[in-house]
Amino acid sequence: MANKRMFSKAIIDSDMFLDMPKSAQALYFHLGMRADDDGFLDNAKKIMRSIGASEDDYKILVAKNYIIQMEKGICVITHWWVHNYIQRDRYKETIHLEEKALLTQTETGVYTLDTECVQPVSISASQIRLDKISIDKINNNIPASADAPPSPDVKVKHKYGEYKHVMLTDDEKGKLQAEYGEGMAEKAVTFLDEYIEMKGYKAKSHYLAIRKWVINAVKEAEQKDKGRTGKQKTNQFQQFPQREVDYDALVMQGLQNMGDGEHGKEI
Repeated sequence: MANKRMFSKAIIDSDMFLDMPKSAQALYFHLGMRADDDGFLDNAKKIMRSIGASEDDYKILVAKNYIIQMEKGICVITHWWVHNYIQRDRYKETIHLEEKALLTQTETGVYTLDTECVQPVSISASQIRLDKISIDKINNNIPASADAPPSPDVKVKHKYGEYKHVMLTDDEKGKLQAEYGEGMAEKAVTFLDEYIEMKGYKAKSHYLAIRKWVINAVKEAEQKDKGRTGKQKTNQFQQFPQREVDYDALVMQGLQNMGDGEHGKEI
């Protein structure tokens, strides 16, 4: 694990950052100095107690998106990879892999969370020694160095489908194409994209949703079409002929298999 931490002036010299109370700024530096090599901490409350920070200081950092609060008391520095560059031979991956899987990283190096899981904590002011401050050039208000190197092992998710609802990494898309073929993978993406647009369906992992129930739904729909002839009424999904397929039942079954209870009210 690297011993030095950096802070980009593109973030800490912004009006939004400097308008925060000094105690909230100090807390941010303390959290940044103590985070692991992926920007995660599981001892924010301990740090807050040690420096005498208040809960309001922490809430300010969460509200302004400098910190992403996750479940189990775990948080992550939103602009970690804007601030830091860690050589691969010194990099040690976080132990919080489950939480890391919920994050995506923008092209500018900013963490974003797919699902809302905010849980307030607390921390306070104190003097901080900064090992190094990195000066990055950036044209964006919120975070990011134009030439920030990609972070180790953080995979960016891309949007797919006509409505751009389906989120997959390059690796996930490649696995789907390899296992089911490009044609079937494309149909599954289209199906899920349209289902989300119509029903407001939500899932932590679209990759798992496709594997658990979308592929089966598409295959069942195609089997129903076999042997049919003549002009038939079509439904909303991929222009398949109208069929008696209970998609809502397939969705619920898939969700039970995934152990994922996060879905829209109108599934």
